[in-house]
Amino acid sequence: MKVVIQRVSHASVTVEGQRVASIGKGFMILLGVADDDGQEDIDWLCRKIAAMRVFDDDEGVMNLDIRQTDGEVLVVSQFTLMASTKKGNRPSYVKAARPEVSKPLYDTFCMTLSDAVGKVVQRGVFGADMKVELLNDGPVTICMDSKDR
Repeated sequence: MKVVIQRVSHASVTVEGQRVASIGKGFMILLGVADDDGQEDIDWLCRKIAAMRVFDDDEGVMNLDIRQTDGEVLVVSQFTLMASTKKGNRPSYVKAARPEVSKPLYDTFCMTLSDAVGKVVQRGVFGADMKVELLNDGPVTICMDSKDR
């Protein structure tokens, strides 16, 4: 499982001209699911994300986690994070889980992260053509792979 975590001032997702999710200050997370991912990957990532100290304290030092700042979270499924670019110019997505595997894992990831941060996680629409808008704060962008601990 791979994630790209961006600390944002705000973020939103629009599908077919309709805004389906939006957050203020917090994390905009892109989630890629591989065929061999499971609950252990979800638990590890959610624990790390909830405790990640990338928000400024009173002295301007990145010392606070999302729970301490009452931040919000928006998660968008992103199978292209699983791209392999080793051969040729067209990325291969053979490592990305099929929707029947990745959708339940995406849902479980969002619920587990909601529990970890103590508030409902906003979501994009799985499998939809989404327009994602955000204002990266910092910029702070962190990439994590549950297979690379």
